[in-house]
Amino acid sequence: MDAADRIHRFIRETRVVRSDWLSDQTGADVWFKCENLQHTGSFKFRGAVNKLLSLTADERSTGVVAASTGNHGAAVARAMSLLQTPGVIFVPKNAVPTKLEAIQGYGAEIRKEGDDCVVAEAVARGYAAENKMTYVSPYNDPEVVAGQGTVGVELRCLFPDLKAVFVALGGGGLISGIASALKGENGKTMVIACSPENSPVMHRSVEAGRILELDSKPTLSDGTAGGVEDGSITFELCQKLVDDYVLLAEDEIAASLRMFMQKEEMTIEGSAAVAIAGFMKQSDRWAEKQVVIVLCGGNISPETLESVQ
Repeated sequence: MDAADRIHRFIRETRVVRSDWLSDQTGADVWFKCENLQHTGSFKFRGAVNKLLSLTADERSTGVVAASTGNHGAAVARAMSLLQTPGVIFVPKNAVPTKLEAIQGYGAEIRKEGDDCVVAEAVARGYAAENKMTYVSPYNDPEVVAGQGTVGVELRCLFPDLKAVFVALGGGGLISGIASALKGENGKTMVIACSPENSPVMHRSVEAGRILELDSKPTLSDGTAGGVEDGSITFELCQKLVDDYVLLAEDEIAASLRMFMQKEEMTIEGSAAVAIAGFMKQSDRWAEKQVVIVLCGGNISPETLESVQ
């Protein structure tokens, strides 16, 4: 079954909004895809619910395990609640408190492991195998990627002449799914990955031609921060389908975050601002062309919000 058909009853087909200020400023026709308004405040719910719906009743009854800095965990927790599936969410010890509260709000059990999502993922995988449960990866799973790709399916229907889409890049699940959906219908749409300079693991891995183990510095884009699991399917998908890569400094991310919230009167998180900053850095290329910026999430802590205002 196609992911879009499978999950349509559970997700919001989030709205698209034309950005008058960015369009006027750059001469491009700029639109936002508002996944910050998705259930759980992030695109992650699409992949999580698609994965759980792809399981058999017996697989769901034995439970699922996930690892997440927050958004994926909340998405899996909501899907677990809706589908009456037991499970455990592993998180790094430095996960954002407000995101942990969201996970707990859906009744999921949380366990803290390590200081990086890769550590939490490794422990979660081991726990799932030991207890014969299903591990739900934040990005390294074809059903998760397909779920995230429904963003691209919606864009494809709305924008037949779309020239470029700007997407934040972390583990690569969202951009791989979107690119797979768009390239299947319209190979002329450029897919552009936007990463923070402080945590560009997939960006640097694609440059090097292999998945690297790199330290990450603190970044406003906490939703994209951290390592990439060895052997991730998203690495090859990014190599094959992503057309361009942009790195953003923290001041560029902060400036985009402030400007968006002033102009659009909506809340987004730092990883969404990365995609806006990526477009702004390349805006000269897109004059008189139609582009979409994916606002991947809206879960920002009060402390982070105050620090950029």
